[in-house]
Amino acid sequence: MTKPILIHGGHLFTMQGSGVGYIEDGAVVVTGSEIAAVGPETDMRLQFPNHQALDATGCAVLPGLIDAHMHTPLAILRGVAQDVAHWMQKALAPYSRHLSRDAALAGVKLNVLEALRAGTTTFGDYTNPIPGWAETYADAGVRAVLTPTINALPPGGMAGWLLGDLYPLDKETGDQAIDKAVRFGRDWHGAADGRIQVMLGPQGADMVLREHLLEIKRIAEREGWMIHMHVAQGDREMEQLQMRYGHRTPELLADIGLLDAQLLAVHLTEASDVEAARIARSGAHMVLCSGSIGIIDGVVPPAQAFREAGGLVALGSDQASGNNCNNIFNEMKLTALFNKIRYRDPTRMPAWEVLRMATVEGAQALGLGDRVGRLAPGMQADLILVDLGQPNLSPVLASPVRNIVPNLVYAASGHEVRTVMVAGRILVDDGEALTLNADAVMQEAQVQARELAVRVAKDPDHRQMALLDAMRAGQL
Repeated sequence: MTKPILIHGGHLFTMQGSGVGYIEDGAVVVTGSEIAAVGPETDMRLQFPNHQALDATGCAVLPGLIDAHMHTPLAILRGVAQDVAHWMQKALAPYSRHLSRDAALAGVKLNVLEALRAGTTTFGDYTNPIPGWAETYADAGVRAVLTPTINALPPGGMAGWLLGDLYPLDKETGDQAIDKAVRFGRDWHGAADGRIQVMLGPQGADMVLREHLLEIKRIAEREGWMIHMHVAQGDREMEQLQMRYGHRTPELLADIGLLDAQLLAVHLTEASDVEAARIARSGAHMVLCSGSIGIIDGVVPPAQAFREAGGLVALGSDQASGNNCNNIFNEMKLTALFNKIRYRDPTRMPAWEVLRMATVEGAQALGLGDRVGRLAPGMQADLILVDLGQPNLSPVLASPVRNIVPNLVYAASGHEVRTVMVAGRILVDDGEALTLNADAVMQEAQVQARELAVRVAKDPDHRQMALLDAMRAGQL
């Protein structure tokens, strides 16, 4: 039998209780895929004398970070769609319509590598299923909640659609997308020793028909899956629903029975504080993507109102074509800063709160709170070691004010992550990924990105991209 692993010498943040659950001179004991015990190091050594040691001296020991909402294939489009209005139509679409299967899969692998090395252990990925998508997560050894995208846009999507017109939604297209998502879910839900879970993903209430939403809810209840959906994500969505049904998104979802604990609502960009509170009181959970929505829309979503109404808020990085990175340390910092600025109040979203959103509360929002997000006996051994000896995290002070959590949130970049463990298996050691070939992943991403750029340049529609003016002016 393999000896237990005793992780010792570090500053332990267990996320137990209502704060960060700090234990000085603490230790975590891992047996197999689970945490066997947590407590003072001297006690752990007495209880588990026959162990193998993992020295965490000079490190913060934390639960693995939760990225609750990502679109990983779009990592291949990093940096091509920033600083523009009408982001989707004028910047992203000319690239995304030429995204091949190989390019998309290269983006998935690049994002998994990037986020894993920055401490993400649970990935909430949301995309059109492609061969190799789920397998990438299984092979990398990480934990994933995979959501196949469901929409009813006919072939060609929104091509030819004009602002102010209704989308040309197609029932058969939506039905086929639902069938495909269900097949994927039955193949992968609970796979890889339970590390992979599946949700159903209507892209938005504006991108499927009402009857599709009702069918998705029926299937979710039957299968026991959550619904992962963009909600109130833009004025375009609100306008579509007003024209089609005479309701804004929260009202429509309430009318058809989708506002409940089964819903993971992403963004809420255009929701008012009153609407956000209504969604929170329904039991639904929220994913806040501060970096992406800040860059794309210049908006701070109503997460504060959601939390004040008793709702759980998880953090997500969204996609690198809008956010430029998939890094939860970045999301923690931006979430804290943006909300302080929005409310002109330095006490809003303190560091310890956003650290909980990135760990225990994120896990609970994804329905995984009984497995991950805390360092406690019986939980899965998903944890990270962050090197506090780096210049940006130094000095380390324990009293009279402990400075570790504020420095992790406001000063860390993710590059300080030394070790990443998922289900008791070390996936990153001394900053290097063990289950992914970093050089091969980055080389393939570069090749695929260049080939994609060639395809885009041959498409006459690319001349309408907003950033070409900046190119001609020498600003990029």
